[in-house]
Amino acid sequence: MKQQLAQLLSAAVAALQADGVLPADQAVDIQLERTRDRKHGDFASNLAMVLCKAARSKPRDLAEKLVAALPSSELVTRVEIAGPGFINFFLAPAAYHAVLRQVLADGENFGRSDIGAGKRVQVEFVSANPTGPLHVGHGRGAAYGATVADLLEAVGHQVHREYYVNDAGRQMDILAVSVYLRYLDLCGESFSFPANGYKGDYVWDIGATLHRTHGDALRHDAGEVFRDVPADEPQGGDKEAHIDGLIARVKSLLGDARYREVFDLGLNTILDNIRRDLEAFGVHYDEWFSERSLTESGAVERALERLKASGHVYEKGGALWFRSTDFGDEKDRVVVRDNGQTTYFASDIAYHMNKLERGYDRVIDVWGADHHGYVPRVKAALTALGDDADKLDVLLVQFAILYRGGQKVQMSTRSGEFVTLRELRKEVGNDAARFFYVMRKCEQHMDFDLDLAKSRSNENPIYYIQYAHARVASVFRQLEEKGMSWDADNGARHLDRLDETHEDQLIVALSRYPEIVEAAALNHEPHQLAHFLRELANEFHTYYNAHQFLVDDAGLRDARLYLIQATRQVIANGLGLLGVSAPDSM
Repeated sequence: MKQQLAQLLSAAVAALQADGVLPADQAVDIQLERTRDRKHGDFASNLAMVLCKAARSKPRDLAEKLVAALPSSELVTRVEIAGPGFINFFLAPAAYHAVLRQVLADGENFGRSDIGAGKRVQVEFVSANPTGPLHVGHGRGAAYGATVADLLEAVGHQVHREYYVNDAGRQMDILAVSVYLRYLDLCGESFSFPANGYKGDYVWDIGATLHRTHGDALRHDAGEVFRDVPADEPQGGDKEAHIDGLIARVKSLLGDARYREVFDLGLNTILDNIRRDLEAFGVHYDEWFSERSLTESGAVERALERLKASGHVYEKGGALWFRSTDFGDEKDRVVVRDNGQTTYFASDIAYHMNKLERGYDRVIDVWGADHHGYVPRVKAALTALGDDADKLDVLLVQFAILYRGGQKVQMSTRSGEFVTLRELRKEVGNDAARFFYVMRKCEQHMDFDLDLAKSRSNENPIYYIQYAHARVASVFRQLEEKGMSWDADNGARHLDRLDETHEDQLIVALSRYPEIVEAAALNHEPHQLAHFLRELANEFHTYYNAHQFLVDDAGLRDARLYLIQATRQVIANGLGLLGVSAPDSM
């Protein structure tokens, strides 16, 4: 509908260009918006105000010429000029009836488009360090990233979904040492567990697997393990120096091969767990990209060489620094430490270089909001490499705050005190979790009310929406129970019988769906679709409560069934894009 009106305006512009009113080479970007009050029409365009300078005309005068040049259309009953030159379109009921026919003709494809055709987009999301199970904070990034990817695909983009596996670096070494120390516990060694180690029960489980596999073969005396290691925080020392000393000591005692075995056991056990959780959550990836592969393939070294060639790195204190202050960062950043090891930032530079080398038109990173300071330095590195940093979009997601019984649930990954995504799914179900996670803008704080998510009430938005879908299904079951049938063709012929206010409002709501999908996709705002579905459900429930569908009049009955079937289809399509089911009974 919106596209058809845009075509009418394009034809009017072409006519004025042919008449010399507008320059023949005038670029035109036609904007159409729904009016806030349908008393002023269904759609409005500011085209006359945009083009008045090029036409050397007053906006209202140009609006009159544009309106006069509009081709006739059975979809439009009249066109008015308002205010300084807005062009307001009043649509015929037939325009909205055509939408209903389109819904049922397109089925599950209704609302999809090809506006992003030919564009390759990579969406990288979650990418949590495999140092522990996914918790409810990660769940929001998972639901948001997956939905953004699905929405972009729905409007024609070719989307590649990726998880960046941090299978190298200090945090993974801390996990490996934590696993090894739990293994020593099971061997009967006594010691104080490091303040900076991973303490969750899952670390005990991995340590137990290591012990079942090797028995005491990897055992070293605790005194030997902690010899010459700097004091820990509880003993008045520095916890960071203590854990780094332990990492070095354990590596030395175990040797490269055995240390790598401990390291990989922790990595693979947790990563497999993450994969299963995400799959069960309806989140799927095209690729799990290894950070370790960047070093093994030489990508990190190549990125550093490119930075050196561009003159944006320097040596200081035995370390290699990226001069990120040249690009507005608050301070320069280390890319190679004084011990010769590359930093996580160096790997990240190489990873983003790799992304752009793969030929994506756009690269989208979904990060936790606590990484906001990291954005300018990554973009700075891409610019220093000579790449187009504007191709990178970083979407920041606030972690969800979980409430149960009105009380905030405390979480700490390091201490092992947190609610896992698996526990959340078990308590409230996938549908509620997926929907609640995307109800707000990603950068806004989110309070996740467990009690509301589990409630079977109209206050629970996902229950309210799914109930609308189930209610339509129940109407068709009643139809069959009464020995009646629905003639869709007859319904399509009698859509002009849908003249009740509730019917008009429901039809208008349905017509908005393709615009909502497009806006939600291009603005990376799944909450727009979530809010639309709630509004649509409200329109349907209001209609359901006010009117009978299975009336004796076959024409009216079939038309009303046509309308609610279209409603069921749109609800199912929208929920599908959010990763939520559309049940036929509840």
